[in-house]
Amino acid sequence: MEDLSKLEDRIGYRFNNKQLIIEALTHKSFKKPYNNERLEFLGDAVLDLIVGEYLFEKFPKEDEGTLSKIRASLVNEGGFAKLAKVLNLGEYLFLSIAEENNRGRSKKSLLSNAFEALLGAIYLEAGLEKSREIAIKLIEENYPKIDLDSLCKDYKTSLQELTQAEYGVTPSYTMLGSTGPDHDKVFEIAIELNGKRLASAKGKSKKEAQQVAAEIALERLRSKSE
Repeated sequence: MEDLSKLEDRIGYRFNNKQLIIEALTHKSFKKPYNNERLEFLGDAVLDLIVGEYLFEKFPKEDEGTLSKIRASLVNEGGFAKLAKVLNLGEYLFLSIAEENNRGRSKKSLLSNAFEALLGAIYLEAGLEKSREIAIKLIEENYPKIDLDSLCKDYKTSLQELTQAEYGVTPSYTMLGSTGPDHDKVFEIAIELNGKRLASAKGKSKKEAQQVAAEIALERLRSKSE
């Protein structure tokens, strides 16, 4: 187990109540009277508000639909796990031996939950402003460009990089069809790798459908490797 003060240095906050940070990092498998599930619940709500407010102010001309899509690209298991890895959060988790042997320190779900719990703990002790400062700093440092095209593009790029590294090939995208009138069409795209379908998805444009399908495929491939 790493020294928790190193983690506090990374996030830029020192807990007065050390039990809060311990609880935020404690998985239920550790069999203590406490775990991080309640703090995770709180942190999820706090992060949803922080990111929603941030996007509302950053994009004054975007409509609700676009803002929701951008927020969904940031506020999700993959996004929080990414930020958790930046903090090296997995090294600080309190896990059972069985969970640790099951590669729990690198599991995306555990990392995401711990990140939410950590922000929930900061919110409880230091309030919304400090939570916002830490969360937004992490987001801006790790997402150089925050807009719908850039965030969605990351899924296709990440999928291509993963398949190239793991299988030596890149996926292919095939349009399965479209439905609806010309002014309101819905397109369906499938992704295949080595002749096998990885995922399919629908979208208001071919590009949107590709991005959604790529996200699904990426999640499935990553879950297999965990």
